[in-house]
Amino acid sequence: MPAQTPAERALARSYTTGDGQITFHISDLSVDHHADRSVTLTYWLTAVGRGHQDERWVFTLPWDDKSFADVFTSTAPDPDRLRQLVHLVHALLEEWWDTKEHDRRSAKMGRRLP
Repeated sequence: MPAQTPAERALARSYTTGDGQITFHISDLSVDHHADRSVTLTYWLTAVGRGHQDERWVFTLPWDDKSFADVFTSTAPDPDRLRQLVHLVHALLEEWWDTKEHDRRSAKMGRRLP
């Protein structure tokens, strides 16, 4: 298995949402690169929040924005672009979390684990 890129390491870090309500503990991240330069991110995570039990999930995010292909593959990506990528992915993860019970498309992106 090749060494993780800086982007993969940054995206695999656990984090807490800006409002402090949910912490996503990332246990694993798979980054699948495709021939068309798109990427599929698959997260294995535990969502920990106030007032509810911990929930384990697998979440798959197709990433078709090829403008970040260099950030995903670079051994030394531009720090600002890396921060921007991490911010965008986290925002999409949070959007999925907030809409998975109400939006069919969002629901298909995740699967709850026992």
